[in-house]
Amino acid sequence: MSNPETIRYTADVVCVRDGHVLLIERRWPPHQGQLALPGGHVDAGETAKAAAVRELFEETGVSVHEDELALIGVYDAPDRDPRGWYISVAFAVTVPSDTEAKAGDDAAVVQWKTPADRTGLAFDHADIVSDAAQHLGISRVRINLGERNT
Repeated sequence: MSNPETIRYTADVVCVRDGHVLLIERRWPPHQGQLALPGGHVDAGETAKAAAVRELFEETGVSVHEDELALIGVYDAPDRDPRGWYISVAFAVTVPSDTEAKAGDDAAVVQWKTPADRTGLAFDHADIVSDAAQHLGISRVRINLGERNT
């Protein structure tokens, strides 16, 4: 039998403020320069929720507690990431209207985007946003990529 493919474990966050979704502009390949959800690798000894909280803070400066996260789903399509097989656990969180975000870590820019046109998001993040919108009861599930809000 050939060597099995390495599976990588990640967490993504759909952070919503006043109906706007927080996105980052990716600083590194793959999908460098594209908008994506905050997220990243689950470290050794860490839960997916802990990783989601950590990655959201590292990439955007937004601090939430694990208990505030709602599970959206597990995304495990073998081709969802060009680097290999990445399995992501996605969470949603709603933050207060005065929450501010700033780019950090892997994010070149952060943007709060109005649900309108979700095309162009990196990886399968458009699907995750759509699922989160359904979970949260948001009627319009697309992200407007036409304007930059930092």
